[in-house]
Amino acid sequence: MQPQDLVRDHTVYACVMGSRAFGLATDASDTDRRGVFLAPTPLFWRFEKPPTHVEGPGEERFSWELERFCELALRGNPNILECLHSPLVEHVDDTGRELLSLRGAFLSLRAYDTFTGYALGQRKKLDADVRVTGAPRWKHAMHLLRLLASARDLTRTGELRIDAGDRREALLAVKRGEVPWAEVERRMVRLAAEAEAALRGSPLPPEPDRARVAGFLYRVRRASALRAEPDHEAARGLLDAGHAGGDLTLSGRSAGPGVPE
Repeated sequence: MQPQDLVRDHTVYACVMGSRAFGLATDASDTDRRGVFLAPTPLFWRFEKPPTHVEGPGEERFSWELERFCELALRGNPNILECLHSPLVEHVDDTGRELLSLRGAFLSLRAYDTFTGYALGQRKKLDADVRVTGAPRWKHAMHLLRLLASARDLTRTGELRIDAGDRREALLAVKRGEVPWAEVERRMVRLAAEAEAALRGSPLPPEPDRARVAGFLYRVRRASALRAEPDHEAARGLLDAGHAGGDLTLSGRSAGPGVPE
């Protein structure tokens, strides 16, 4: 089975991300597609394991195997959590719907650290641009402001909403370079301070619900194995003797395009 066959035949969830999901698209915006596929369990019984991620098929498309996706979400990875909350869902099956029902299980105060840590890394790149060229990459500055606002609102409310909403025009003005860099910097500092202040009394739990996610992974792996060919009786016996909550791990992982580990 080729990697792109896994995406074509075994995708459980697919959505549009980027500016279109953030409510910041213009006529020139690309359509970035992201997805999650469930590799059939018998593929893990071979020496060569299925991939943890696949680029394509087609341009601007990237997918993660379900377990890798869950691992990154449990770490509070910003891009992965935002993918789970995209308002533009293109495909979802029963497994995908159960994954979406777990969105709250992935959210914790870890997200504050990952969102703000990722924002700090992007801010350093913008500062380097200003030193070298005299101006930042305005599109990146816009998305950094959006990310900081998301981090603040998530920490305040315990809910992640990625659409810019009524901030759209103000953010697009930054993208067009109509807002002085000094003002953009002031907004970044203010949003970061507001996010930090929101830590006091935040409804987010200290840690994600890893046991709930592990139970979900066990169930879908087991169901996939039981759908395998009848001659896998030995594997069926092992599965029948198993218990929910088994710790599933893979090796050789990649987070994805622009996704922090």
